[in-house]
Amino acid sequence: MSFDDASFDLVYSWGVIHHSPNTPRAVGEIYRVLKAAWSGEDNDLHTWSLVGYMLWVRYALLGLRPWMSLADIYARYLESPGTKAYSVAGARRLFAAFGDVEIQTLLTHGDLLESAAGQRHRGAFLSLARRIWPRALLRKFGAGHGLFMLICATK
Repeated sequence: MSFDDASFDLVYSWGVIHHSPNTPRAVGEIYRVLKAAWSGEDNDLHTWSLVGYMLWVRYALLGLRPWMSLADIYARYLESPGTKAYSVAGARRLFAAFGDVEIQTLLTHGDLLESAAGQRHRGAFLSLARRIWPRALLRKFGAGHGLFMLICATK
């Protein structure tokens, strides 16, 4: 970024840096432009999410390619080509330069099949899944498997 070091009190990113070609460099730039003892906030995608599992079943297992990794699934089928997702440990490594890092995963409307699943994801199987999806159980027992990972990091 073409900003001086320590230019901002807060950097806020919602669903952006996991699309960058070099996510570690993007996080480094966030760190660089933050003033000392200020925060950067980000929303990234969580690897171990219900959405990821559903996409893996559809495109890997049912596509007769069970060796496909979740990284490949996200890069090919979630949003734009090359989309990346991170585990909580991976996000901690990305933000390791920061003094304090808080990470929270959240179940989303996508994980719970409560809304449209995007233009590329339609069909009878998805319609059936929406009707029988055990939302109450997932809210109770699947909290650590949400697609959204909120990261608040303080320099």
